[in-house]
Amino acid sequence: MDALAGLATGFGVILTPGNLYYCLLGSLIGTLVGVLPGVGPLAALALLMPMTFVLTPVAGMAMLASIFYGAMYGGSTTSILVNIPGEAASVVTCLDGHQLARQGRAGAALGIAALGSFFAGTLSLIALTLFAPALAAVAIRFGPPENFALMVLGLVCTLYMISGSTAKGVLMIALGFLAAAVGIDVVNGKERFTFDSIQLTAGIELLAVVIGLFGVSEILANVESQARSTLVANRIRGLWPTREDWRVSWRPILRGSGLGFLLGIVPGGGPVTASFMSYALERRIATQPERFGHGAMEGVAGPESANNAAVGGSMIPLLSLGIPGNAVTALLLGSLVIHGIQPGPLFMTQRPDLFWGVVASMYVGNVFLLLLNLPLVGIWVQLLRVPYRILFPLVLLLSVVGTYSANKNLFDLWVMLGFGIAGYLLRKLEYDLAPFVISFVLAPLLEQSLRQSLVMSPDGALILAQRPVTAGLLVVALVLAALMFRRPVRLGDN
Repeated sequence: MDALAGLATGFGVILTPGNLYYCLLGSLIGTLVGVLPGVGPLAALALLMPMTFVLTPVAGMAMLASIFYGAMYGGSTTSILVNIPGEAASVVTCLDGHQLARQGRAGAALGIAALGSFFAGTLSLIALTLFAPALAAVAIRFGPPENFALMVLGLVCTLYMISGSTAKGVLMIALGFLAAAVGIDVVNGKERFTFDSIQLTAGIELLAVVIGLFGVSEILANVESQARSTLVANRIRGLWPTREDWRVSWRPILRGSGLGFLLGIVPGGGPVTASFMSYALERRIATQPERFGHGAMEGVAGPESANNAAVGGSMIPLLSLGIPGNAVTALLLGSLVIHGIQPGPLFMTQRPDLFWGVVASMYVGNVFLLLLNLPLVGIWVQLLRVPYRILFPLVLLLSVVGTYSANKNLFDLWVMLGFGIAGYLLRKLEYDLAPFVISFVLAPLLEQSLRQSLVMSPDGALILAQRPVTAGLLVVALVLAALMFRRPVRLGDN
């Protein structure tokens, strides 16, 4: 009942003209980001985050969350029609979606992708509504020692989201801590790693970092190698799936919803992992697995449902515990921090309007996205004709304007450019950028919790072992780390 009352509060917050407008705008931008190859939700969130700083926290977070799951919807359009994924979670949709388009069934494939995404997104939001308050009710009893242990566990879990070398991932986490330490120590007032630069005394601006790493580096990578594509259909007909399409798709939609939600909760899971695992599951249990890759509707329904359900799942650790499970939720966490909001176990009780407003905005945005993706599919088809040489200067302009508008500081532009070049080089060297951002965001909170724990303890660091929950979380983190490093450390490709 508390969850239903909270959700009613959230709808009361979000169902205002202003908040609905930004929810719709985020859904529209998210769909556009998903449709246009070479942008992606990470770059879009990094570029558009400055726009939200002049909004209320509710409107800003609703807009950013809408962009996140809107990109999951829009990515299927590019995958099916052009055979190029608009974002990483739609890679597997290319396998069967594009084959269906080549067979003249692009409309049915787009329809099942949109409707499956809607049902899966709604189911995951219902689960989010029910599970997040229960988790927060337990976490609200946490003090600084428990918060410290929880964030240590979150950083260890980050190791499991590293796609390549474990050693490289650990190095990126360490570099994130180092970058977060730059500036003035808030406890003793001493400068750290500033090299006598006045510009660095305030620390490194989070916005400049994320726009550089995920915006500028994305531009450089796409300019270097932009795939050529061929649109298989100029006009889309028959968007409503047939009875046979529904017969073979409803079970994959349900399985994808459950699998995606669970993988969204797990750090390192997220939409990309969910879509791949859903496709592998459907192919494994299919009576005719040889159909996959040649136009199987299940190969579209399952993964597209899974990647949208994973969005709802990934919001649970973010909103309830203040722990991001992937790079996109790390940016959402960073946005909360920039707004002056302390994410974590007390978030739901201290800011119920924001917590439930974001949840309610996802319900509303899910409806907006269904309306945007089916009736307006013809517009998205025409946008696929925009060449990247026209698109990337606009993205670069947004990067510069967004970074400068935050603090009106030219130094931030140099930081953005430096991290953009560094991000591009790190991608070429196959370093994963997400662990850096997650550790960069969590490091100040982790340091603050540790210092508060030591101040309140007469026995120093022994407080971490004396409190059962703290000790238990640290033991779990230690076990997970041991299991990770028990395997051979990957220094290159798998």
